Amino acid sequence: MLYWAAVFFVIAIIAAILGFGGIAASAAGIAKILFIVFIVLFVLSLIFGGIRRGPRP
Repeated sequence: MLYWAAVFFVIAIIAAILGFGGIAASAAGIAKILFIVFIVLFVLSLIFGGIRRGPRP
């Protein structure tokens, strides 16, 4: 998912350089949403992975 966020970020940069404001804004918005979803899923996997294993002696 982080890969797709980076892809949409690159698309946004290229579109902004070429002057396509609407496409750049859309791609940047999609990249931002994907990055936030990635961070949330990463934190949840850390929390639930730690709960499942329990404390280490």
